[in-house]
Amino acid sequence: MVALPSRQEAWLLLMEHTGGENLRKHALAVEAAMRAYAVRQGGDPEVWGITGLLHDFDYEKHPTPEEHPAFGVSLLREKGYPEEIVRAILAHAPHTGLPRSTPLEKTLFAVDELCGFLTACALVQPGKSLAEVRPGSVRKKLKDKAFARGVHREHIFQGAEELGVDLEQHILFVLDALVRVAPTLGL
Repeated sequence: MVALPSRQEAWLLLMEHTGGENLRKHALAVEAAMRAYAVRQGGDPEVWGITGLLHDFDYEKHPTPEEHPAFGVSLLREKGYPEEIVRAILAHAPHTGLPRSTPLEKTLFAVDELCGFLTACALVQPGKSLAEVRPGSVRKKLKDKAFARGVHREHIFQGAEELGVDLEQHILFVLDALVRVAPTLGL
């Protein structure tokens, strides 16, 4: 069995490859959602958290579908990261064609775009706070194609479906996970 690198090692790897504050905050948001789902689904919160933290660590320097997440995955393999983390990161990007078969893989896909969307929802609140975001307004904003245009809504819907959870419950669960780390996210 491959030893799991520490969260600190994963954080340093993220910092080395990701200079942008927004992408770092996105990584922290996805990490929080993954850790929460790990507890709910009986997964290892460290494995799930590190997977969330590193899922886009190569994106800033390698944003094309040809490079992301392939570049990051090869680097993680080189550094000896467990294959379950590597595979989940590879499977979170639909363009790779890798089917999501494990709870870890399905959850990463399900929370990735939703975390970005919830962040956008918080930023339009008067206090720019996640605590102000309501699931009903999230559902309404999901229908508004002009809002948070870069978020792939179909991934949010498909992610909840692959997890086998109601979209409203999924939104509430992820929102709750993000509220708990809101100061870290600046929200």
